[in-house]
Amino acid sequence: MKERLEALRGEALQELQHVDNPQQLNDLRVKYLGKKGALTEILRGMGGLSAEERPIIGQVGNEVRAAIESVIEEKQAAFQQAETENRLRAETLDVTLPGKALPTGAVHPLNKVAQEIEDIFVGLGYSIAEGPEVETDYFNFEALNLPKNHPARDMQDSFYITEDILMRTHTSPVQVRTMKQMNGKPVKIICPGKVYRRDDDDATHSFQFNQIEGLVIGKNIRMSDLKGTLLQFVQQMFGTQAQIRLRPSFFPFTEPSAEVDVTCVQCGGHGCRMCKQTGWLEILGCGMVHPRVLEMGGYDPNEVSGFAFGMGVERIALLKYGIDDIRHFYTNDLRFLSQFERM
Repeated sequence: MKERLEALRGEALQELQHVDNPQQLNDLRVKYLGKKGALTEILRGMGGLSAEERPIIGQVGNEVRAAIESVIEEKQAAFQQAETENRLRAETLDVTLPGKALPTGAVHPLNKVAQEIEDIFVGLGYSIAEGPEVETDYFNFEALNLPKNHPARDMQDSFYITEDILMRTHTSPVQVRTMKQMNGKPVKIICPGKVYRRDDDDATHSFQFNQIEGLVIGKNIRMSDLKGTLLQFVQQMFGTQAQIRLRPSFFPFTEPSAEVDVTCVQCGGHGCRMCKQTGWLEILGCGMVHPRVLEMGGYDPNEVSGFAFGMGVERIALLKYGIDDIRHFYTNDLRFLSQFERM
């Protein structure tokens, strides 16, 4: 039996020397060391040996198994190393190749215009104030001299959540909240944010839009201060050649009130289709703060005065970029939005 084991070792080692792939190596492992392999078959005959021979043959059997396993492990490690090297060569990254350009976005034109407006007024010494989009009827209407059943409310018919809670129709409630917080101190703020009204979607209207309002309260605030502020804003937004005019109007929360026009950005005031040959384009509303609004905000109208103004960001953007339909801002058409990437 010892001679058979020695012969088996020689045969196995000879065959293993010529193995050239992992599958062949596994087949030889099964052939010689498997449960039905050649070594197992030989060792099953140990039952017929004497007590003195068994330890000797057992030791030889273990030596044969160890020799075959050692060669198999070496071959297996060599195959794994070769596979790793081949994979590394195949997956090599050429760091000198140009990288793939990642698509980059741009600031939305409405956000861009809103930021520009904010920057202009912050440069004039204004602070930015914000408030809730879901408002009470008191702050949205009553504190702005719009009592219940006032006909002017029809212009701002909105989305009511309850009888006294609604989506704000303008950012004016932020002005009232700020006035109450200031306890009679001077105010100089702008109030940007979204507002909501029951308008049909068309080229110039939307049920949701962005608004920026301004409020200044202090001693000896005059209409001339308001006009000078708006002229400074218009010239920074549309160019130093831009001029404004104020037309009498009506707002419940200001008295006197005015609509503000700017010289047409397309024709420079000479008259064209855009301005309907008038040379002027309406951009915002303004006026001196109504005495009742000052009182409800905690101010004495005999001691202080103020002015307020409000503009739609979409309106300014339409004029600034020569866009003819407000819906372009909301349809997410990349062909439209990509035009503003480098502006």
